[in-house]
Amino acid sequence: MAARQDAIALLTADHREVHDMFEQFEQLGDRARASKEKLKEKICKALIAHTTIEEEIFYPAVREQIEDGEDMVDEATVEHAAAKDLIQQLQEMEPDDELFDAKVKVLGEQIDHHVEEEEKEMFPKVKKSGLDLLALGQEMAMRKQELMDTL
Repeated sequence: MAARQDAIALLTADHREVHDMFEQFEQLGDRARASKEKLKEKICKALIAHTTIEEEIFYPAVREQIEDGEDMVDEATVEHAAAKDLIQQLQEMEPDDELFDAKVKVLGEQIDHHVEEEEKEMFPKVKKSGLDLLALGQEMAMRKQELMDTL
């Protein structure tokens, strides 16, 4: 991670990383229990850290600075809640549990939808907003590191 990465670059890098993990999961066969478990844990940890920095730091700034930011942030927050519900279910499951693969797939689809909306609707407005994206990115990177160290 770059020392001076702006907020949108940080979030976009997270989006790509998680997308790649979901793709890796899709490639795993039915017998890849250990690999599925490890990847599930990585996905959950990454998503928990990502949603936390968005909700604690990025979304409040967007809500305050962007004209229709409140509606965008409200929708994104609801999408986060749905994802967190699936994450919690997955954290309590084993790879050979019924519906495990389906839940990972649905979580990936929900995240893809959420990412598309953020990157196509929210991020362009944020870029034009005058927010100090470097300062925001630095704050988010520090908080993310704290979270990754404790999760």
